[in-house]
This record gives sequence, C-alpha cells and structure tokens, in this order.
Amino acid sequence: TVPKSKNGPKPPKKRSSNVKSTKTDADILSPTAMENLYYIAHNAADCLKFRGFGWPRSNKKKKK
Repeated sequence: TVPKSKNGPKPPKKRSSNVKSTKTDADILSPTAMENLYYIAHNAADCLKFRGFGWPRSNKKKKK
C-alpha cells in the first residue's frame, strides 16, 4: 500500500518565458539527411513515405 499525498496532485511546473527552444527546421535534402534516408529506405516508395509523401489510402486492406 502506497501512502497518499496530503496535498493532492501537484500542478506541472511552468518554464520561464525567456527559455528558448532549440528545435530548428531540418533540411530533408541535406547530405546528412539523404545519407540517413539511403540506409533506412528500401525503395523509392519508402523514401517518399518517410519524407511524408505517402500514397493516399495505402493502409486500407482489400476486402475478400
């Protein structure tokens, strides 16, 4: 049995407004991105799928 907290759940701590995010836009055609794609994609369709250009309705299965 785990003892319950007297104060209830704690609210999440907020970050200060002067904290900058380190996320930058990545260039999907950069040499390092293309090298990574070379190792993970098996064909042109996989390449496009990994870059966000997949075929529409590709996940639907055929009905018997």
